[in-house]
Amino acid sequence: MNYTENFEGIKLDVQAVDITISNDLQQGIRDTINRLKRHTSDVNFVDVYFTDKSEKSTDPKTVGMRFGIPGNDAFASDSGDNWMELLKNVEEKLRRQLEKRQS
Repeated sequence: MNYTENFEGIKLDVQAVDITISNDLQQGIRDTINRLKRHTSDVNFVDVYFTDKSEKSTDPKTVGMRFGIPGNDAFASDSGDNWMELLKNVEEKLRRQLEKRQS
């Protein structure tokens, strides 16, 4: 399930091959973007990647997020077995990157 939307002036592109993204997860992505926007004033785009490799016995699911900002984009990813937990972990990693850029 791939989709693109314009979320508050930011191009949001979600790529999830052979995975259906629930409404709760879509809202979780939007909430994550809102929280991360507090740390940078200029966000051009956000790409979110969901991968589910069921054949792997450990950490089959992966979430990656690229935050398109001036200069080098911020990117973080994490693997595990719960989409919402992974999204929170990725948000935390991106938040730390954005805070480092401000200082």
